[in-house]
Amino acid sequence: MFGNVHEECGVFAIYGSKSSNVAVQTYLGLYALQHRGQESCGIVVNDDGVFSYRRDLGLVHEVFNKDTLAALGDGNIAVGHVRYSTTGNSNRSNAQPLVVRHVKGPMAIAHNGNLVNARELREEYELKGAIFHTTNDTEVISYVITEQRLVSPSIEDAVLNAMSKIKGAYSIVVMSPKKLIAARDPVGFRPLSLGKLDDGSYIISSETCAFDSIGAEFVRDIEPGELIVIDENGVRSDRRHCGEHEHKMCVFEYVYFARPDSVIEGVSVHNARLKAGEFLWKEHPVDADVVVGVPDSGLDAALGFSRASGIPYGVGFIKNRYIGRTFIQPSQAERTNSVKIKLNAISSTVKDKKVVMIDDSMVRGTTSGRVVKLLRDAGAKEVHVRFACPQFIAPCFFGTDIDSKENLIACKMTLPEICEHIGADSLGFLSVENVQKLAENPHCGFCVGCFTEEYPIPVPKEMPKDKFEFKIGGKK
Repeated sequence: MFGNVHEECGVFAIYGSKSSNVAVQTYLGLYALQHRGQESCGIVVNDDGVFSYRRDLGLVHEVFNKDTLAALGDGNIAVGHVRYSTTGNSNRSNAQPLVVRHVKGPMAIAHNGNLVNARELREEYELKGAIFHTTNDTEVISYVITEQRLVSPSIEDAVLNAMSKIKGAYSIVVMSPKKLIAARDPVGFRPLSLGKLDDGSYIISSETCAFDSIGAEFVRDIEPGELIVIDENGVRSDRRHCGEHEHKMCVFEYVYFARPDSVIEGVSVHNARLKAGEFLWKEHPVDADVVVGVPDSGLDAALGFSRASGIPYGVGFIKNRYIGRTFIQPSQAERTNSVKIKLNAISSTVKDKKVVMIDDSMVRGTTSGRVVKLLRDAGAKEVHVRFACPQFIAPCFFGTDIDSKENLIACKMTLPEICEHIGADSLGFLSVENVQKLAENPHCGFCVGCFTEEYPIPVPKEMPKDKFEFKIGGKK
């Protein structure tokens, strides 16, 4: 649900040839991953060890055009990133990929996830004299890799050694002058996949939908703890960190983050959301005339609810396609203003009817009330609200922007109070038990810590988004 949960980031990389047009391929891949981050983006192109890059605040089509892509040159390796700030505020210096130049040669790195020990690592390196130019976790990771590179025989060994030191969620791509490396944390919180083009180019992407956008073939998911190296000799894998933890991917990838046309851990995201709607009907049936979904991530669950219940599915909202995902706006005031122009209810669908409104989630409850009011103003007789995941009762430490309990409506109100607060006639959330059953026969288990306060690995007591941003005197 826009207005609620902040997005992840998206990484994309390609190892091809100078005729592969890697800059344009990366641009198209980032376009497909735009839903994962709309604050900033960037591309780094490697031409025989010379790195050219552009990164800035804005959407992919705002940062790049024909001329800026041409200026990146005709290299054979490229790394790209779209970002929403889970750690570090929105500013140009935090845009990725980061480019690091050191005695062993240049390195570019892009990262999706969040470290639970980033603060400790940063303090360790600052005490050694390190100077940080950003306030994100990715620069911390780059320092760990760079330190390990000085004592390791190769860049892949440096990354492998760094994986023993960094803790938390990370799906990363690292580019050296001659190699492309991808690595996924041993828990496998965030998705990461390997693909291949007909010309022999290899692709790394956060989601498979990016493969489809450039005509690439999905090869396989990168395993939790696995490191992939792509160079002139092809692809090789190192699994020495595999099996260190039980695989627990963030279940919210299926509920909200991923695009419906992606396949994650062997399961269609679209089908998982249909199943969420089916479970919602079984758990929270209601007598109604029409089922509507809130665009975009509530639509598939609404269709599943309709099919399971036999209640007709209707198009209840028109979305202004020229506005990005509203919740990406960093301040509450900006989110509020965006909601007013993003959606409009279709009166002919809901007028004088008992409506079931399906959405993916509720965090603060502010936006849900406004959407319910849209249906009321369009003539809906009753509005029954259903959410395709459980209530958020705890922070996320692995990349989802839920950093404290104080703004979570479920920690402040009972279910009847929330129902009254948003102006609904009834309210229902998917159970924790069934949210873990959304994916049929997945290759993984799921992290549901934000719903249960039980996490796959130890977590700090608190970890605010702006943990590296303090004013003089220690005050934010």
